[in-house]
Amino acid sequence: MLKPAKDGGVPFACVVQTGAGLGAGEPNDAYQAVGAEVVPDSQSVWARADIVIAVQAPEASTVPDVATGRVLIGMLAPVNNLDLIRTCVEKSVTTLAFEAVPRITRAQAADALSSMSTVAGYRAALHAAMLCPKFFPMLMTAAGTITPARTLIIGVGVAGLQAIATARRLGAVVEAYDIRPATKEQVLSLGARFVELGDEDADAETAGGYAKAQSTEQQAKQRDLLASHVADADTVITTALAPGKPAPTLIDRATVERMKPGACIIDIAAQAGGNCELTKPDETIVHNGVRIFGPTNLPAELPVHASKMLGANALSLVHEITSGDALTVDLSNDVIGPSCITHGGEVLHNPTREALGLEILQRAEANA
Repeated sequence: MLKPAKDGGVPFACVVQTGAGLGAGEPNDAYQAVGAEVVPDSQSVWARADIVIAVQAPEASTVPDVATGRVLIGMLAPVNNLDLIRTCVEKSVTTLAFEAVPRITRAQAADALSSMSTVAGYRAALHAAMLCPKFFPMLMTAAGTITPARTLIIGVGVAGLQAIATARRLGAVVEAYDIRPATKEQVLSLGARFVELGDEDADAETAGGYAKAQSTEQQAKQRDLLASHVADADTVITTALAPGKPAPTLIDRATVERMKPGACIIDIAAQAGGNCELTKPDETIVHNGVRIFGPTNLPAELPVHASKMLGANALSLVHEITSGDALTVDLSNDVIGPSCITHGGEVLHNPTREALGLEILQRAEANA
């Protein structure tokens, strides 16, 4: 709820659903101690709040009629949650998706996607170290020299870079691949080797800095070129994604069958279908002696710091749509405009419009 600020204080009254912070070690009384009101359920939150912040997209059926005119902020995955989007359109709920926050300097404080990717890359490297039947670092022991494990990271976005940094800290020999040649310098700066396959494309990056979706033919070529590097690795961490698109299949069954028994794949693109043909979301499967793990919510494994990061990102967006005790969604705002999925009973996000079978907007306020 918004309220007039007093004595220079923050102009927000906060309501929190009971138990919301337990996973991050924050009991109800911790919120009450700083002035928040704890309410029994999500319906009570919608009834009281002008701005509703959710970690994951809520079920469409949980958005009540009283939500009309409210603002919903969260990891909404709008292209994959079309029922929620339809409901928010019907009830004139404004939705701001963390995934759509633009990668511009002014929006960095609200970039929850990068925050959660940082967590995911870190945890993926730890999972790889746990599943690998070898030491990650080189060791000099009384039994002789232990050679370091070899790790391959596919996809050098925020998650990939954090996976590289973490695997390197653990002592592994690391190499990484990305279709975008501009990532080579970043890989080298972390002490890893950049895998050059000859298919790197300077035009493979969107204006927002993400990798563009590749054609079926391009993916097949990448699979063939990567196969020998995958086969040589003890652990493989895959992070390749294009926003709003299924994950590209970069490791097929035949390549898995070329890997060494005991090798492992951590596929953090599992929620979008996976970069490995054999990945099953939130399962660890064994194929031909190779373990393949497809986690879909790695930030939940580091709840304290993940929550602090996400909370800071959310507060940044809240500040963009509030001034004093006024709530204003300004679509000309260079952070809010691109982040806005629905507003005023209309879908403004063109990928979501496309998924809904709607005509692509050409207006200035539409976002890509």
